[in-house]
Amino acid sequence: MTTDFLKVEKVQHPIKTRLLEVKRVIELSPSMRRITFTGADLAGFLSASFDDHLKFMVPDEFDAKPNIPVVGPTGLIFEEGKPKPAMRDYTPRRYDSATNELDIDFVLHHEGPATDWASQAEAGQFVGIAGPRGSFVIPTAFDWHLLIGDETAIPAISRRLEELPKAAKAIVIIKTSKADAKMELASQCELNVQWVTEADHANAGMGALESTVRNISLPQGEGYVWAAGEYNDIKAVRLYLTAELGIDKSRIRAASYWRKSAPATHEHFD
Repeated sequence: MTTDFLKVEKVQHPIKTRLLEVKRVIELSPSMRRITFTGADLAGFLSASFDDHLKFMVPDEFDAKPNIPVVGPTGLIFEEGKPKPAMRDYTPRRYDSATNELDIDFVLHHEGPATDWASQAEAGQFVGIAGPRGSFVIPTAFDWHLLIGDETAIPAISRRLEELPKAAKAIVIIKTSKADAKMELASQCELNVQWVTEADHANAGMGALESTVRNISLPQGEGYVWAAGEYNDIKAVRLYLTAELGIDKSRIRAASYWRKSAPATHEHFD
């Protein structure tokens, strides 16, 4: 039975573009680094959900400023005569209005212009961002939360775990390309984390995420599932949860953060 305090909420935000400067770079693991940004344009930044994503704009040269567009009546308008920046979707990991800082975590072994830029990023370099243009706010009051993803989903999962109250229960399944990509996940809630690789499930006849999900037991009570990662992995997980476990689609938020055949994609299965 759906209750008001367990209703998800979609919130729209005014779209704003911003020029940001790298403040510092921290290595989180051999495959992930955190880049902290600042700048006058960052004032008023808003991200209301761990599920948010913003458009990250990469300059055409590492030490140059990107061609930051303005928001027009029909979309983003770029200055003519200058190359448009490559754009990719990223999770706002942390925003601190007091220090005027925005953290974004980057997976380093994925191919693409944003990864290439992040791999060499240094303090003083510039990038652009736009958004988030909206937030899908999932209440923390559910009895349990199942969070599923690959390395690209670690920033969102980490942010969610930090938001959950002590009374919550969280089951987390994360697939990494290598075992050394594991990271410490901080949370005050009751937490069960499983790190898996495809090599761990080589004989399962299915992907590592689906195989692991099929072998967990969900707690009693009202729960919510959030899943993000490679298209085929998340599609298979969502199909199992809905078709075989009978979880209502309204209790699942599933997204493709990338696709093997088309890496620069971001879509929801809703």
